[in-house]
Amino acid sequence: MLKTLRDMFRIKDIRKKLFFTFLMLILIRFGSQLPVPGVNSSYFKNWFDQQNSGAFSFFSAFTGGSFERMSVFALNITPYITSSIIMELLSIAIPALEEMHRDGEDGRKKITTITRYLTVGLSVFESTAMAIGFGRSGLIRNFNFFSALTVIVALTAGSALVMWIGERITENGVGNGISIVLLINILSRIPQDLSTLWTQFVAGKSFAKGAMAAIIIVAVILLTVVLTILLTSAVRRIPVQYAKKMQGRRMVAGQSSNIPLKVNTAGVIPVIFASSLMSIPSIIMSFTGKSATGVWATIFGILNQNNWFNFNRPIYMIGLVLYIALCIFFAYFYTSITFNPIEVADNLKKQGGFIPGIRPGRPTSDYLQKILNYIIFIGAVGLMIVVIIPIFFNGVFNADVSFGGTSLIIIVGVVLETIEQIESQMLVRNYKGFLSE
Repeated sequence: MLKTLRDMFRIKDIRKKLFFTFLMLILIRFGSQLPVPGVNSSYFKNWFDQQNSGAFSFFSAFTGGSFERMSVFALNITPYITSSIIMELLSIAIPALEEMHRDGEDGRKKITTITRYLTVGLSVFESTAMAIGFGRSGLIRNFNFFSALTVIVALTAGSALVMWIGERITENGVGNGISIVLLINILSRIPQDLSTLWTQFVAGKSFAKGAMAAIIIVAVILLTVVLTILLTSAVRRIPVQYAKKMQGRRMVAGQSSNIPLKVNTAGVIPVIFASSLMSIPSIIMSFTGKSATGVWATIFGILNQNNWFNFNRPIYMIGLVLYIALCIFFAYFYTSITFNPIEVADNLKKQGGFIPGIRPGRPTSDYLQKILNYIIFIGAVGLMIVVIIPIFFNGVFNADVSFGGTSLIIIVGVVLETIEQIESQMLVRNYKGFLSE
């Protein structure tokens, strides 16, 4: 890995791509500081600090803090991510979209175009809800139709610009542009979170207490990072043997290959789905400006992840159980959409491939489904461990940080994916140089 990082700066083409990516990321961070016209940013920041729902911290981490500053990039890349997930789900229900997935490059371009329009539509919807909700709460100066329209246009344009920057990074930079944008947003929050931990647990304490707190913080971070790397890189390889075939007058031996199945097959999608679903009631309540009382207060407390490890109120642990159940459900659900054992078995049969000891056709698909069920469960359990560790320490020690297991999984996954792409580009360049000599 270090050799790759060192060698990539020696190649002119990769240096240009890295420089272009760096400039685009600077543009994103600059836009994250520009306030939306007509919004009282300081008043909104105070309102944001008063919210005790973990949903807003989760959203702020994904937007790089631009949401709590109510900048023109407040929506950031989240509408595009939501649109991409919606398109994945609709491809199962709508045959036309499923056909586009099978059409190769042309189908991919059509789906990308639809995703762009859907992103703009979601941006308009979300910015309108924010303008009306925040405007009625007094967070927008001189709230009227034109001031609300200004906020809607600014937020929608900002989201569309971030989407455009992500696509330009994919074409002219390194790595997947959308993933890179999400990565820089999360990384931008880390210094603030580390500063918060230092101020809360180390600064002003005695040497013994401060040192012990620092060691525990470092140990928890390292443990979570190591578990995340293991979870992200773990793969179950199913061996595949291809039958012998005639080439000319000779019988050529069949090749051996494998089907790589990632242990964490669904990535962070189950966590995003579960967190979003459980945070919707709290977000709606915050927009209305009303406070829950009685039974509703208990329900909202159960849905708030900051309360799950409040041992003075054991009833809040129901929220943790519900969260785990939702994550496991969405892990199975999303994997069933993205990986079809019947289709894989049919493709193997058409190509003359088979799994040793398993007959082609239906037995192969049943075998793949059985293996997949075990892998999904193991991956979901590992995902829960990584995600719940930061939630546990945040809840027990009241650590007010937005950096958690979800962020770590995204960081590790994007970094590994980007390094693999850089290595492949360097490998292709070496092949070209060898063939040109």
